[in-house]
Formats: sequence, C-alpha cells, structure tokens
Amino acid sequence: MALSRKDFLGLRDVTSDEINEILDTAELMKYILTTNNKKTPHLQGKSIVTLFYENSTRTRLSFELASKYMSASAANISASSSSVAKGESLIDTGRTIERMGVDVIIIRHPLSGAPHLLARNVSASVINAGDGMNEHPTQALLDMFTIREKKGGFRGLQVAIIGDILHSRVARSNIWGLSKMGAKIRVAGPSTLMAPGLEEIGVEVAESVEEAVEGADVVMALRLQKERQEQGLLPSMREYSNVFGLNKERISLARKDALIMHPGPINRGIEITSDIADSDNSTINEQVTNGVAVRMALLYLITRRREHKNVMYS
Repeated sequence: MALSRKDFLGLRDVTSDEINEILDTAELMKYILTTNNKKTPHLQGKSIVTLFYENSTRTRLSFELASKYMSASAANISASSSSVAKGESLIDTGRTIERMGVDVIIIRHPLSGAPHLLARNVSASVINAGDGMNEHPTQALLDMFTIREKKGGFRGLQVAIIGDILHSRVARSNIWGLSKMGAKIRVAGPSTLMAPGLEEIGVEVAESVEEAVEGADVVMALRLQKERQEQGLLPSMREYSNVFGLNKERISLARKDALIMHPGPINRGIEITSDIADSDNSTINEQVTNGVAVRMALLYLITRRREHKNVMYS
C-alpha cells in the first residue's frame, strides 16, 4: 500500500480510489489506537515536522501523536517562535527543514496555495494541514472516515453543511471528497457567507437551514469565526444563532439516525446548541479520535511511496 503522489495538498485532485485506500488503512490504524500498546514501527527511521503559521489544537496534536505512535522522529515549528518572525521566507524555511533530513513537512498557513508553493520547492513530502480559504483535506478525510464507519458508505447519502461556506476550507474539502464518493451535498448559510459557483459542481444551495437539513443523513455545522461580524458580514452572533444555529427543532427535520458533526472548536450556542452537540447522534468527540487514525494512515502511505521510489532508483 502506498500513494503514488509525493504530496497531499487537497481532495480536489485526489481520486476516489486514493480516498478509499486512505480510509481502509485508517481502519487498521484505529484498531491500533484501541490497544494498550499504541507504539508501532510503521514510521521507524522517518522524520516528520509540523510547520504551523496558525494556531491549532486538534490538527497539530493529532499529527504529532500520529507520528510518535508510529515511531517517527517528530518535531514542531511555530512561526511566531522561529526564524519566520525574523523575515525568513516560506521557501527558505522549507529548504532549511529539508536539509536536516526531514521526510515529511506538515504545513498550516493562512494563505491559500502556500503548501503547493512549498511542495514545488522541496523534495520532502508536503501535507496540507489547512491553507487559507482553500482546503483542509485531512479534516475532510476524518469526517468521511466517521461517516463511513457509521453509515457503511457514501453513495446516495444526503449531507447538509451549514454555516460560513465562503471562507471554510473544511467545507471545500468535504464537498470535493464527499461528491467524489457519491454523496449529495446541500448547503445553507448567510448569503454574505455563501461561496459562488456551487451549483456548477453539483452542490444544492438551500434557501434556509430547515430546507438543507430536511431528510439529511449527515448534518455538519461549521465553525463561525467571530471576525465575520467585525467585517460587517453578519449583523450579530445572536442573529446568526437564531437563523442558522443547529438546535433541537431544526435537527428534528433530519433523519432520526442523522449524524451530527462539527470540525471543532465549537462555539456552543452559536453554531450548535449544547444539547445537540452532546446528543447520542453527535460524532464530534469520535471525529477527534478518527483524526489521529486518518493522519496515521496518510503518513504511513505517503512515506511508503518514498520508500518505493528509493528502491526503484537504488
């Protein structure tokens, strides 16, 4: 098992076969996570660095734990405490890291396309951990893994995504990934936060949250960044909650066994009420566990690709 690509930058250009390979491998990795001894030799001898230009808890920690569980040498770099703060460019930073023998660089960056720029300028594998408004592919993969675990597959599933579609890299990656696997996507959110051109890629834009949620198999709330109100894109957080927040009444329109999802961190009482976030149908905590399994799978597959290449040219 190995991915044919050097880098993993988004789901837009990934095939359904590649997605299935990652999800299948994640099943094994999740089994490992449930054992008393989580240490495996899958990445022994590999070096992995997380390079984060934005704050993160779940993504960064799960990548670092995934690396360590599989016996890799792992290090992290925060832009605020590195030479980036002294004006070093992304390319120079990447090349410096690479010269230290690093096999994989995991990058989060506020600018869309930054991981792609880095990937073109280093021979190490680059994994996108979120870039601007573009994509967050590993979040979508863990969401998809959770859905497949609970629903058995994707084809024909109705997935409702609610919130700030315009700025959400989570929404974009989920739309690309779930659509490739045969799910039907319906979105809802404020008109000021709705991305253009969604209908052209097969996404249905609902007039209201109620319309989007009705009959849904999966309901996914997106985190609302508070600066959207400061930018004048929202009247107030309270109005957003009243019109677009997920609550018991709105969720009752979905299927009885509908999954309730959120990428975290949650703004309770704004995007979703606590009773829904903590309900039996909620997969929010399980998504965190699945995030480690999926990232273990991706790291394993992408480093296997490098091993195969080295064998070919040895």
